Amino acid sequence: MKTKKWLVALTSLTMATLLLTACGSNDKKESASSSDKTEETKKEKKVDLNSLELPQLSKEVAEDEALVEMVTSEGSIKIKLFPKEAPKAVENFMTHAKEGYYKDVIFHRVIQDFMIQTGDPEGTGAGGESIWKEEFAPEISNSLYHINGALAVARSGGDDITEKTQGSQFYIVSNGHDVSDGLLAEDYPEKIIEAYEKGGAPFLDKKYSVFGQVIEGQDVVDKIATTETGEADKPKKDITIKEIKILQEAKK
Repeated sequence: MKTKKWLVALTSLTMATLLLTACGSNDKKESASSSDKTEETKKEKKVDLNSLELPQLSKEVAEDEALVEMVTSEGSIKIKLFPKEAPKAVENFMTHAKEGYYKDVIFHRVIQDFMIQTGDPEGTGAGGESIWKEEFAPEISNSLYHINGALAVARSGGDDITEKTQGSQFYIVSNGHDVSDGLLAEDYPEKIIEAYEKGGAPFLDKKYSVFGQVIEGQDVVDKIATTETGEADKPKKDITIKEIKILQEAKK
């Protein structure tokens, strides 16, 4: 029997700050020439990041994006999906949605000012499987981030993001507060830094696959996130996915 939990790690703000600070620090033992090269590399990287397409920042749904409506017991949420950046995650989610896999599935874990998690037909946080009947590896894109309203795949554990740790579970970010503390400048596009000022969970970036973005119904997401919970952050009343409607499929 499968017993491992599919989790979204809740990292404290202090730990997130420490990790981000460490990523931005320089080795004092570097030579002057090495430091110059490092600075040049950072500048090049920044230019490259700022030239990327950032599909989460637009509410328009492009032809190569998909659009779904998640009808929950608390209201409807419209989400656009990004198959170009996360093809397997989108295929897995869309196929499950079409086949009714998520019908009547509960949100088994919700945390205010963080996220809401669902996708486990067992409702325990330990169940669910991909359409391939086996786990698949995360797809990390420099174009997608954990800004408020991001849709991402939960993982069954492990620090190595190349490991196959994804099944059917997913979560939506619900945090309208800026927790970046000004530490994202060197590694993020400028427009994403601005987006994080309106909320999100940047400490999850590069660790989980973002594959969609809420474009309507964030108020429903936030309402679910404020539900009274009991043990393991499980809502005391069942909040369910009634159905997921496919409003647009991506054109290849």
